[in-house]
Amino acid sequence: MDPTVHQHITLNGGADLQGFRQALRILTWSNIPPEQISWSEQESAEQFGGRQPLTFGMAGKPIILQRMAAELISNVVCHSLPGKYAMLYRLVWRMQHDEPRLLSATHDPLVMGLNQMASEVRRDVERMHAGLCFREINDAEIGERFIAWFEPEHFILEPAAKHFIERFRSLDWTILTPKGSLCWDRKELAIGPPVGRSASLEVVASEISWRTCHESTFNPAHVHIPTLRRYASQQATRKSWRNRSDAACGLIPAAWSRVDGVIEQETAMPAKRNLKESSAAAAEEPKSLAALNRVIEASPPMVEGSHKAVLGEGPMHPAIAFVGEQPGDQEDIEGRPFVGPAGKLLNRAMEEAGIDRKKTYVTNAVKHFKFVQRGKRRLHQTPTAGEVKQYRWWLEKELGFVEPKLVVALGATAVHALAGKALPIGKNRGPAKFGGFDGYITVHPSFLLRLPDEDARQREYKALVADLKRIDRLSHEASRA
Repeated sequence: MDPTVHQHITLNGGADLQGFRQALRILTWSNIPPEQISWSEQESAEQFGGRQPLTFGMAGKPIILQRMAAELISNVVCHSLPGKYAMLYRLVWRMQHDEPRLLSATHDPLVMGLNQMASEVRRDVERMHAGLCFREINDAEIGERFIAWFEPEHFILEPAAKHFIERFRSLDWTILTPKGSLCWDRKELAIGPPVGRSASLEVVASEISWRTCHESTFNPAHVHIPTLRRYASQQATRKSWRNRSDAACGLIPAAWSRVDGVIEQETAMPAKRNLKESSAAAAEEPKSLAALNRVIEASPPMVEGSHKAVLGEGPMHPAIAFVGEQPGDQEDIEGRPFVGPAGKLLNRAMEEAGIDRKKTYVTNAVKHFKFVQRGKRRLHQTPTAGEVKQYRWWLEKELGFVEPKLVVALGATAVHALAGKALPIGKNRGPAKFGGFDGYITVHPSFLLRLPDEDARQREYKALVADLKRIDRLSHEASRA
C-alpha cells in the first residue's frame, strides 16, 4: 500500500484489549509501520474505528505471539498511560520483523518501559486485593449486601475481579471506583460505569467484622515500604490509606514499630531506579551514541560493585573496535576504558603491531566494574553469563552507532557478549562473525598478566602481537571492500 498513508486508530477508553487485538491483526497483516499510525481513545461504545476505516489487508487472520508478549500486552493495556497502544504496536512490529527475541533485551528502552508499566498494573491489582474494605448494608429488596469503594491508579477491574468472585462467591457485593464498577449477584458479574466517591459510603451501616479475618492474616512485611515512607512524611495522597482494610482495623499503626527496622535497612540499600516517570519516553530508542551513553550512565548497574559506568571511547566509523570484558579498578577510578595495567600492555602490543590506538574504538562488554571489597582492596569478579546477557543490548546498540569495520573480542566474556554464547578462545581464536560485523577472537591482555611464568608471558605476548598484526591487515581489507 501507499507508504504515505497515515492510519488513525480509535479504541475505547480504559483497557480495550479486544479492540487492540483487532487493530493488531489488521495493521500487522497489512504491514503498516508504527510511524504511519496514530492512536486515540474515546468513551463511546464503539470498539474499533477511525477516520480511515481499516478495510484492507488480512484482517481476519490471527497473528502468533510469544506467550510472554501476550501476557505483557494483557497487562499494559490496563495501564493509564495514553501512549500505551503505540508502544505495544511498536514492540509487536519489531518482534515480527527483525527482532524476534526482543523481549529478552531487558534494557531496550521500549521493553524496559513496557515491563515497568506491566509491573505497575500488577502492583495495583495486588493493592486492590489486599486493601479493599467491604461494608455491610441492608437493601430492602435484596437483603444483605456488601459495598466497597476503591481508587485504582489503572484500569484493573477486570483482572482483579476473579479474586473477589472466588473469595466471596456466596455474597452479593458491589465495588465502586472512579474507573468503573463491579457488581456480583452470586451468579453473574456485571461491569458498570465509573462513579464518584459518595459521602453516604462513609457512614453507611456498620462495618462488617473483617477485623478478625485481617488480624489473623495481616503481615506487615507485605506492606509496601516506600508507600509507608510517604505516609509517614505526609507527602502523599491518603486515598489508598483510607480504603485499606488493615488501616481501618488499626493493624498498620500497631505494626509500625516492627516495620521501622525494615525501613531503616531498606534505606541503607542502594536505591533502585524509578522508571515510572520515564515510561512515556521509553517508547523512543536512543537515536545516537550520545543518547545511548546517557541511558547507560543513568541506569543502575547490573553487577555488584561500582555505580559508575565506564563508556567506550574513540572515533566513529573506525577500522577496528576492541571489546574487552569489563572496567577494572583503575578504569573505574578514571572513568575511561583500558587505562589500567592490561590497557597499558594492550597499548604496547598495538604500537608494536603498527596500530594507532587513537584511531580505534575501545569499549567493554560490561559497563560497570564488578568487584567485592576486601579491606581497602577491590577484588575483580568475573561477570556471570546472565550479567553479560543483560548488558548485551547496550553493546549491540553501541557498535551499531560506531559502525567499525572489524570488531575484536578480547577474552571469553567479550566473545560471549558478541556471539551470544560461550566459545572457548583456544578453539576459536582468529577471524569470526559477530552478527553483521566481521570479527576476530583473541585473548584479553589481563590473561598475560596472570601467567606466573615469564617465558609463558613472553610467548603469549608474541602471539597477541601476531594477532594484532593480522587484525590490522583484515581491517584494511574490510575498509577497501
